[in-house]
Amino acid sequence: MSTTTPNNKDRVVALGRQLYLTTAVLRECADHATPRQCDILIELFEAELESRSASRARRLMHRARVPVRKTLDSYDWSPVTLPADITREHLTTLNFLNGCEDLVFYGDVGTGKTHLAIALVTQACLEGIPARFFTAAGLVDHLRNAKHAGKLDKELASLGKNELLVIDELGYIPIDTDGARLLFQAIADAYEQRSLIITTNLAFSQWGQVFGNDDMAAAAIDRIVHHADVIALKGASYRLRHHATAADELRRVTTGTNLR
Repeated sequence: MSTTTPNNKDRVVALGRQLYLTTAVLRECADHATPRQCDILIELFEAELESRSASRARRLMHRARVPVRKTLDSYDWSPVTLPADITREHLTTLNFLNGCEDLVFYGDVGTGKTHLAIALVTQACLEGIPARFFTAAGLVDHLRNAKHAGKLDKELASLGKNELLVIDELGYIPIDTDGARLLFQAIADAYEQRSLIITTNLAFSQWGQVFGNDDMAAAAIDRIVHHADVIALKGASYRLRHHATAADELRRVTTGTNLR
């Protein structure tokens, strides 16, 4: 009966890291293995696949550049009003990516638009789907720097490798004419190629303020709404609402009373 020595263990690791197993080798191994050996191989391969998936998710999360990690599990859906033909599962399962559908999260400051956008980026990364997060101002600066370095086309191509692109806080910070053109170019390049999520507190009729003129705004809107759903987020500020809940809980614990 053979025994597994420390040297043998090291050799297993060293050989395993070099191998890309072919179907022929795997079939021969499976045909000659005992049931217990098959179980061990299944455990090995499942552990390897899980490790690869986790590593890919970590790499994608790093590249996504989300400002803080948020998940769908921690999201409060109460402010969200979905269109009649859209279900929550259509978002949480990322089905909207399959048809390169766009989403516009529209609502006042603090209603949870950014949280939901980040959570969907996080979910995409966990499922091995490349995604990228920008604020509108951050994306403009990113593209402007690339343009000044003579690498705009290369950077747009790099963004095009993502299946989901988030443009957060559209309309919060003024953008100059050159920046508006760069933003429009990013939106136009994504048209029917990948999904966009745009968060904004501006109605479409006010987008001329962002793009500097109504014609460019109309062209951007045309490309977005062709395959887009507008999701309204209403109610009290998400941040203030949860702050009040935390304050109530603290007051209840310390004094036995509620604020309201």
